[in-house]
Amino acid sequence: MSQTQQRRSGGRAAARRAVVIGGGISGLTAAHALARVGVAVTVLEASDRLGGKLLADEIAGVPVDLGAESILARRPEAVDLAREVGLGDDLEAPAVLGATLWTRGRLRPMPKGHVMGVPGDLAPLAASGVLSAAGLARLPLDHVLPRTEVGEDVAVGAYVAARLGREVVDRLVEPLLGGVYAGNAYRLSLRAAIPQLYGAARGGRSLIEAARELQRKAAAAGATGPVFNGVRGGVGRLPLAVADACRALGATVETGARVRELRRTGPHGWQAVLDDRVVDADAVVLAAPAPAAARLLAAESPVAAAELGAVEYAGMALVTMAFRRRDVHDLPVSSGFLVPPVDGRTIKASTFSGHKWGWLGEQGAGGDVFVLRTSVGRHGEESDLAWDDTDLVRLSREDLAAAAGLRAAPVAARVTRWEGGLPQYAVGHVARVARVREQIAKLPGLAVCGAVYDGVGIPACVGSGRKAAEQVLAGLTRVPDAADDAGE
Repeated sequence: MSQTQQRRSGGRAAARRAVVIGGGISGLTAAHALARVGVAVTVLEASDRLGGKLLADEIAGVPVDLGAESILARRPEAVDLAREVGLGDDLEAPAVLGATLWTRGRLRPMPKGHVMGVPGDLAPLAASGVLSAAGLARLPLDHVLPRTEVGEDVAVGAYVAARLGREVVDRLVEPLLGGVYAGNAYRLSLRAAIPQLYGAARGGRSLIEAARELQRKAAAAGATGPVFNGVRGGVGRLPLAVADACRALGATVETGARVRELRRTGPHGWQAVLDDRVVDADAVVLAAPAPAAARLLAAESPVAAAELGAVEYAGMALVTMAFRRRDVHDLPVSSGFLVPPVDGRTIKASTFSGHKWGWLGEQGAGGDVFVLRTSVGRHGEESDLAWDDTDLVRLSREDLAAAAGLRAAPVAARVTRWEGGLPQYAVGHVARVARVREQIAKLPGLAVCGAVYDGVGIPACVGSGRKAAEQVLAGLTRVPDAADDAGE
């Protein structure tokens, strides 16, 4: 095989350069996938750290996550990545303790037999006390009401309320969706946020029957293993491990490297313009949040930039507290609780990390320290985030006392603010993403990835990064280099 033929084969990717803009888990995944096949990769992260919304740190000497803390294990991308970068032995499933809802004046068991709050089995829902008698009486109408048209898309809240009544939305769907998107069910897209229910809604009439059918299919598939996984020491270790793996493959990974302009240089070249230099590349993976991506695409793809610029984000805060374990012995033995926004509380959820994760238990890293955390804020309701850190801790403690009787003072507390942390999948989001990708496809050597496109969960972001890497790699193996152009 001649040198030219070798360059035209898969091995020739080693002669190519790619820039990844954004050092969150999506961008780092893309960088890792490219570096593994010999592409010379440079990762440029604007902030002073890697990981995006994944952040591992400590409180009272105990390692904790100050961002996302669990990985959906039934979707394999993130678990596979963790194993690839040496964290396989540190994967740990949460304790099976059950979650609760703080609603209608007390903690109530999260009813089983639902799909993102949509009940397929009414018996556990009735037994839970989550719905009032009137709310329960409304449910059977789903079997006799005419079919509710959903068209190309519809808000989750509007559709579920039309079938089952507002109580199901307000006390079940809202807190569950809020835990994923920090969003409002009456604005979130059914097609984007709960695609399996969207498909069922287009094909049938009864929403309860649709939920039952989805549960039957899941049972028939015989899924085994945990639904979720964590990482001992924190899920925030994952992006750091991926970054280390990238460096070991020869990639350059930089923080504090803000790209202020992205421009094409001919039919196949790109430049990332920083304050102090210009980085040339044959391909670019844009893994930045929508506002930053819109700014960088404004010159080369104004249509895609406008679409991304219209995506709204939700801000939230996590309040992490450490208690003496002896002071929390009366705390309910559960993984924590969700709070329906309709109940008017400050906190939207609380996770009893010291119960949920074995590695944070008394026999693990937690020792005599018990860690729990609360979340505050959601899309359209960020006023509580104006409180300073001390007040957010105080308000969280007041709600914890009312919900779970926890009145002890923490030995340490930390507030982590995620301003503009989660993209909102508004009605029409799937079509918006399709329009963005249609425009990006017109720019050879460019791909996009991240939470704004195909899902906000860690596996979805990992999958998005891998897909972007595949797209630019396919382009790199088709583009002629200077030697080819010269006829060598």
